[in-house]
Amino acid sequence: MPELPEVETTRRGIEPHVLGRRVARVVVRDARLRWRVPKAIAKELPGQRINAVNRRGKYLLLATDAGTAILHLGMSGRLRVIDAEEPPAKHDHVDIVLDNGRALRLHDPRRFGAVLWTAAPPEDHKLLAGLGPEPLEPAFSPAYLYAATRGRRRAIRDVLLDARIVAGVGNIYANEALFRAGIRPSRPAGRLSRPDAARLVRGIRATLRHALRAGGTTFRDYRDSNGDPGYFQLALKVYGRAGVPCRACGTPVRLLRLGQRSAFYCRRCQH
Repeated sequence: MPELPEVETTRRGIEPHVLGRRVARVVVRDARLRWRVPKAIAKELPGQRINAVNRRGKYLLLATDAGTAILHLGMSGRLRVIDAEEPPAKHDHVDIVLDNGRALRLHDPRRFGAVLWTAAPPEDHKLLAGLGPEPLEPAFSPAYLYAATRGRRRAIRDVLLDARIVAGVGNIYANEALFRAGIRPSRPAGRLSRPDAARLVRGIRATLRHALRAGGTTFRDYRDSNGDPGYFQLALKVYGRAGVPCRACGTPVRLLRLGQRSAFYCRRCQH
């Protein structure tokens, strides 16, 4: 599933092509995405100029004077800027056609993505209102993380996946950040010390910045707006490497299940 680095890479890729352009029309070939594409977007978005291309957590926001289009890539979705006359392929569900003959096209084989519309401030939308701070912004500080984990028995990996605590980190990057910080993913969050919280915040930021430089992670589906894969998978320390020697100490990486998701760690490097 595309996580913060993949979504931010997509945002950076489409922004130069759509910022300041006026929307000519919206073509909805299949409205049956994770949430049904609202009819309002085809009525309200055309004629509007895209004033900003933002990201909140894993959501992309196309801001106009009339409202905001909220896009989510789901598990397998990707956005491309293409010639609007290019024939749609299978799973090309939505086009936002621009005034220069180009189009922002959503390709989503599993249909777990979303194209939504809100006339209200986007931060008030039900999908965004409860999100925690962005991990690369100052509000996500060691003091904040330490306070947010007090009294929590849940595994720290699971707490990092809770978008109400921190927005958009995702499983790959939580595992990698915990390795950087020397903290086992199964450790109860409430047992983090202040120094642990400081190391973990640094680890999350360093991991995400590295992934952004690499264009995200591609195991199967993800491609950026140019159709290129990410390359962060080449730098992974523990994620997906169960049974393979730790890159730091040579101890085999271990796999465990936390909730319904896999976690990876080195028993020697992480405590």
